[in-house]
Amino acid sequence: MTLSLKLPAADGTTSSYALVGTPIAKATGTPAFNRIAYAAAHVVSAPHIDFDPWNRPAIDWDATMAFRHHLWSHGFKIAEAMDTSQRGMGLDWPGAQELIRRSLAEAKAVEGADLACGAGTDHLAPTDARTVDDIIRAYETQLEYVEKFGGRAILMASRALARIATSADDYAKVYGRILSQAKDKVVLHWLGEMFDPQLAGYWGSTDFEKALDCVLNIISQNKDKVEGIKISLLENSKEVQLRNRLPEGILCFTGDDFNYAELIEGDGQHHSHALLGIFDAVAPSASKALAALAHGDTKTFRAVIEPTVSLSRKIFEAPTQYYKAGVVLLAWLNGHQNHFSMPAGMQSARSILHYADIFRLADQANVLDRPELATRRMKNLVGVYGIE
Repeated sequence: MTLSLKLPAADGTTSSYALVGTPIAKATGTPAFNRIAYAAAHVVSAPHIDFDPWNRPAIDWDATMAFRHHLWSHGFKIAEAMDTSQRGMGLDWPGAQELIRRSLAEAKAVEGADLACGAGTDHLAPTDARTVDDIIRAYETQLEYVEKFGGRAILMASRALARIATSADDYAKVYGRILSQAKDKVVLHWLGEMFDPQLAGYWGSTDFEKALDCVLNIISQNKDKVEGIKISLLENSKEVQLRNRLPEGILCFTGDDFNYAELIEGDGQHHSHALLGIFDAVAPSASKALAALAHGDTKTFRAVIEPTVSLSRKIFEAPTQYYKAGVVLLAWLNGHQNHFSMPAGMQSARSILHYADIFRLADQANVLDRPELATRRMKNLVGVYGIE
């Protein structure tokens, strides 16, 4: 029986949409990849006990941890307490601390599970930072917390540093100090202003070439403490420039949710590893594609992963910082949580038209793992908007 439902269109009409996708079968056993693949994971809110969702959102820790097990089972490492978890957009530092502590403890009980945790300065309001020493102390606080529980750090970009830094030297001072103290190698994080407008001019310049020179200088001076760098500028040519200039042994992690397929496959000389929010939403497809790539089967890799790119571009369309809503929508449609509610009520940041487009593209990309459940839940969602 063909599944169908009414969905809205931009011209104000509604029409019947018949599903065409085929769910991706889960592999037996945990797949092996020849790329390092981090999935940046979302958190699940607890709306039934949430009295103050904008200021102190409640988290469903059982569902949040269960989703990490889902990602680990598909072969992914987890990038924990990152932008996808709504850091600074619903999840504050106390919430991130509990998330980090719980996830690190959970990983120790799962064979082969791995994760790295976001360490930033988000407990320091950008307007409260007066000097770069304030920012250094903030980074130290979060790095110390991650390492206290045995975690490795991803050094998140700092809104406070972007606000008060006056030159590339300020970035070199902050990162040099923090990297010198890190127990393990860390991943740096270059997050573009499309993800967070407060990060405009990061690395000391709005000019890409100057910013690139700054971060490469920091990496070169601290090579023994840097595993790699994640770059999220949604422009593949800029990532390729960075990738080609990295010192030997330093990894490039794509955070480009528009062009990840070609960047992960590579150009025959260089390739990117991955640290992506979209992997949260398309884990079975990405896992199958990466496993095929590890076996040299580029045909299957492309056939499976390329349909997810159109979906990802819709989820991450401008204003990009609200992409988390599309990620959580798919988690709900696929049965990983029993509601479509987010910390800070962030599900309201996108329109029903946007969600209808995501549904269509997810079906066409074979990303709806349980089509009957997804159809039933989507009918309920559009019903809230008056579409019967």
